[in-house]
Amino acid sequence: MNYEEIKELTDKELHGALRDERDHLQKLKFGHAVTQLENPGKITASRRLVARFLTEINRRKKEINKSN
Repeated sequence: MNYEEIKELTDKELHGALRDERDHLQKLKFGHAVTQLENPGKITASRRLVARFLTEINRRKKEINKSN
């Protein structure tokens, strides 16, 4: 999911996607601790996606505060 797609999500969808991706990242990390992952780059990609979600959430919060 790229940043343009993230921008189009509603607040509720954005928070839901963040929760889902954090769960996915936790499972990847646990799986990697138990056995080696086939592609450890998935952990990095998942971490970056979480960061993109958080960036958009914070941008929206600042936008709301700026308008008040």
